Amino acid sequence: MNTDLVRAIREKRLIEFTYKSGGVRMAEPHDYGIQKGIERLLAFQLSENRTHTERGWRDLHLADIRNLRVLEQRFAGSRGDSNQKHRTWDVLFARVS
Repeated sequence: MNTDLVRAIREKRLIEFTYKSGGVRMAEPHDYGIQKGIERLLAFQLSENRTHTERGWRDLHLADIRNLRVLEQRFAGSRGDSNQKHRTWDVLFARVS
């Protein structure tokens, strides 16, 4: 999963995945790293087909992500607004520019 997430962030490609026991989500991956000892992904969620239908920032634990797919569809890059919630990371593997 590490290689796929780094590639998706560098190439600014959307990802699709299942989170916990929920439905399939589509998101823009923005930051991927380790924070407080936990591997995490900061993503802007675009859609989900079951419970979390609203768009917005999500802080996701990698251990709860299943069936990750990097999609062909691209996104513009950093949202660059005051709502963007980049974190301080212990280790940062990739950040969208």
